[in-house]
This record gives sequence, C-alpha cells and structure tokens, in this order.
Amino acid sequence: MAGTIEVLVPGGQADPGPPLGPELGPTPVDVQAVVQEINAQTEAFDGTEVPVTVEYEDDGSFEIEVGVPPTAELIKDEAGFDTGSGEPQEDFVADLSIDQVKQIAEQKHPDLLAYDTRNAAKEIVGTCASMGVTIEGDDAREFKEKVDDGEYDDALAEA
Repeated sequence: MAGTIEVLVPGGQADPGPPLGPELGPTPVDVQAVVQEINAQTEAFDGTEVPVTVEYEDDGSFEIEVGVPPTAELIKDEAGFDTGSGEPQEDFVADLSIDQVKQIAEQKHPDLLAYDTRNAAKEIVGTCASMGVTIEGDDAREFKEKVDDGEYDDALAEA
C-alpha cells in the first residue's frame, strides 16, 4: 500500500498538525521523522509556503521531494511586502538589490528554463516588472536592458 502525499508547508516550520499529520497518520511512516526531514530540507525557505511530496512504502520508509515556491512568493518574501502593485508601471512596492535577485534566481533555477544564473535572473526580473518591484532603483525593464548589455555579468556570474 505504498503511496504519495503532496502538501504545502511553511519552510522550516512544518509540524505534525494539519495539513501533514492527518495525511500521514494512517500511513506506516514515523510522522515526527518526516516532519524533521521536511524542516531540514525547507529551512532555506523560512516561512514561505513550499510544495512537498512525501512518497512512502509499506515498511515505513519514505522519501521527500521539496519543490520551489512560486517566483512571486520568493520575491515578496525577499523584499518584505504582501501584495504586488495594481499599477506596476507607475506604483512601485519594493526595491531589490542585485544580490537578492541572484539569490532568488539560484533558488528558483531548477524550475526555470534558463541554463545559467544570468538568464534565470532575467526571468526573475520579468516577474518583478509585473509586480511593481524595482531592482537597484531601476524599473525592472531598464534593469533587464542593463543585464542584456553585460553591465551585471560579474554580479550574476556562476558561484
């Protein structure tokens, strides 16, 4: 009777209560061990909702696969705001540094089509543009042009 459970949990803050506990209760796994493993793997997403898949076997063994939160959630978490702008071309809600953009790009990179950090950052900047978030004080579209021109190649180099 092996199975799979998919839940959204706050990064690094999962507990044996809902939504995880009721799903895991009837399974042969050690709920506390699953919670500890999830918290260890999601610690970097501190408090941000993270998609998690738990696959378990009849003998109580389990594997955990941690997804990556949506780009908009990572941006909101990093910049410290709750909702994007209703008029993202005119009303800006936050400003990110190049280091923050790079950090989000590195977190999100496995889920993006980009083949390197520079291009992953450009995808993040596209989401910033639709949310009303500036980068280094520039409108996201202007910032993207600077990235295209190579102005941030050193800052966005692979680690």
